[in-house]
Amino acid sequence: MVASGHLSPARLDPTGEIETVTLCSLAPDPRWRRPMLLDRELIVLATSGHGYAEVDFRPLPCRPGTLLRVRPGQVLRCALPDLDATVIRWHPEALHGLDVAADDGPAWFQLAGEDEDAVINEVSQLTVDARRHRDTPAGRSLLRHQLSVLLLRLSMLPNADWRPSRPEEVTYHRFRREVEIGFSHSRRVEDYADRLGCSVRTLTRACLAVTGRSAKQVLDERVALQAGRLLAATDEPIAQIGRQLGFTEPTNFGRFFTREVGVSPGSFRAARDQRGPGPMVRPRTPVDARTDSHQG
Repeated sequence: MVASGHLSPARLDPTGEIETVTLCSLAPDPRWRRPMLLDRELIVLATSGHGYAEVDFRPLPCRPGTLLRVRPGQVLRCALPDLDATVIRWHPEALHGLDVAADDGPAWFQLAGEDEDAVINEVSQLTVDARRHRDTPAGRSLLRHQLSVLLLRLSMLPNADWRPSRPEEVTYHRFRREVEIGFSHSRRVEDYADRLGCSVRTLTRACLAVTGRSAKQVLDERVALQAGRLLAATDEPIAQIGRQLGFTEPTNFGRFFTREVGVSPGSFRAARDQRGPGPMVRPRTPVDARTDSHQG
């Protein structure tokens, strides 16, 4: 098993290499009073205790053997001191030139049996080598390849190789990729339809088929999620957050956020210091939540 609570944070190479830390050392403060906005990829492997990890305000149950993938731009908060974990984090440059799709693999998975043994062994060896060899060229190359192997192994977990198959699913995922690029600049479905070379009706039909919600609702939910991330994890003024997301008037941003989330931006921010889940942005769509199907 991975040793818990005994690692000191490893120095992150400026070229974007790999480091391992404990969940406790990752916390922005000892009580995780607020979420942290991530700027790196994380693999979190729970090693002891029971608790919840909130990823984008969604509580995920964790116990020994629980695996999380958390992406840059997401917000993370964990229940401490009841839960500990080993964390691998890296910048995307760490995998440059390696034949691995970093986006493959589940966001939440409860490991068991041979899968658990294999992943624990990979994480354990990477942890040891990160401490012993990170300052040598050969050691950094070793860590890159070890991370690549771990990610490939995660991509082979049950249901991790899911791919959109129906035409509506393909269109929906193309739309979501475009939304990730452009949501802070445009909230007009017509703009995304133009980029994808299809009609608004086609986008709406695809989103309704996959999520039960319209293309406009999917787009607005993504904007609201980003607003929630910035309100919870930063001290940026609310009006400035609204401007970042394309709202020229604070009142328009306030009305939009209240409509989407159910509370005002100020109330949402005030709730971030409460223990336990605060106000939540609407849950992710069924396709986005597919990797949570193994929760028991």
